[in-house]
Amino acid sequence: MLIFLYAPIILLVVYSFSASRIPGQWGGFTSEWYVKLFEDPRIQRTIGVSIRVALVSTVISTMLGTMSALALERFKFRGKRVFDALLYLPIIIPDVTMAVMMLMFFTQAFDLLNLVFGIGLSKGFATIVVSHIAFNIAYVSVVVRARVAGMDATLEQAASDLYASRWQAFRYVTLPLIAPGVLGGALLAITLSLDDVVVTQFVAGPGSTTLPVYVFSLIRKGVTPTINAVSVIMLVASLILVAGSVGLQRASAARGRQQLRTTGGK
Repeated sequence: MLIFLYAPIILLVVYSFSASRIPGQWGGFTSEWYVKLFEDPRIQRTIGVSIRVALVSTVISTMLGTMSALALERFKFRGKRVFDALLYLPIIIPDVTMAVMMLMFFTQAFDLLNLVFGIGLSKGFATIVVSHIAFNIAYVSVVVRARVAGMDATLEQAASDLYASRWQAFRYVTLPLIAPGVLGGALLAITLSLDDVVVTQFVAGPGSTTLPVYVFSLIRKGVTPTINAVSVIMLVASLILVAGSVGLQRASAARGRQQLRTTGGK
């Protein structure tokens, strides 16, 4: 199973250093393709767009996902089950469906703004950011909610008994305890944003092409060693972010178990 999963990745990494211009044919070791990669202004521009989109969408989706997780775990309100089901809908529906939904939303919204206010808008950086926020909120909420569910609610009650306001209880008690989950959700969100192709391709406009979309457009013309190099860089970045997210969640769980053992011992 491991060979089946990782053999294509190993081949991709190996042939990204091949001197041959024919993909899949070894022509000696070279780092020429990585040098050309960073000298290409189009790739540099798409990398810049991808990073800006990922950072902005991650910050906003992390805040909204954390708030939704706290609302679902700490409060009771009318329509909670409906909200819970709708929140996780982006995780369930196919990417193509999500992309068509966002495209229709922006098309109708732009037409309405142009008709009512005379404002002419078009797809671009903002539409990509909003689309990434739309599906990242669900993933952040899942990670943070798991952390909130494992937190002792009496700690917040104790802070209130000591005359702490709700904001002070959240800032000094709740937030430090759920911080590993928040950071893990943020790393997952930035990974998904950097890797997304389908949704971004539908909502991107001129001058707002991200790196995955640009690579996908190059593949249509045929796989080249430069694409291998770009793919390896994207792969390494994704692995680092995912490993960081998993590491934070495991460290948080380990600290939770240690606290439970310490409390039980006392």
